Amino acid sequence: MSAPATDRTPSPAPRRGRPGYDRAQVLEIAVALFNEQGYDATSVADLASRLGLTKSALYHHFDSKEQLLSLALDEALNGLEGVLDEPEAQTGSAAERLAAVLRGAVRVLVDRLPYVTLLLRLRGNSDVERTALERRRAFDHRVTALVVEAQAAGLVRADVDGPVATRLIFGMVNSIVEWYRPTGPVDRERLAHDVVAVVLDGMRPR
Repeated sequence: MSAPATDRTPSPAPRRGRPGYDRAQVLEIAVALFNEQGYDATSVADLASRLGLTKSALYHHFDSKEQLLSLALDEALNGLEGVLDEPEAQTGSAAERLAAVLRGAVRVLVDRLPYVTLLLRLRGNSDVERTALERRRAFDHRVTALVVEAQAAGLVRADVDGPVATRLIFGMVNSIVEWYRPTGPVDRERLAHDVVAVVLDGMRPR
């Protein structure tokens, strides 16, 4: 006797071949490879090989290596620029706003560590890189303005040049990309607290 007929459709066989990636995954892997090998030293063929894709399949997601770089840098810069527009960075004294910006910058750095790392390693070798560096300088200028405002109000010591202070502050903050590990003993919030404490205690009027 034959088996009764059913309406069930047989399950399709497992798909084989190239792995499936969405744009966000491709970008994440590209950034990791750029940081590992250097952007200039990484070819589209290198990236396709790391992803297990053909170059034509990679171009299905992105138009060029430069587009990947541009989107990656936007990820870092949009986060940093957004810190300046947060409510905490808009209210209170200049010193309080400066503290809020520093806490926010540390959080962005930790949350988007590979992207900020890529930003900090730029050399300005292309229009995309030069545009990103200009945005980074504009961010630094806005932070410098906060430092100068806090100095004028007597909230931080005035015997340190404002732009120099900003460079020293972000020299410390940016160094985090070289040693910080999200799985380590210091979490994001404690790190942000410690950075603000070191900066503002060091700049307290004497």
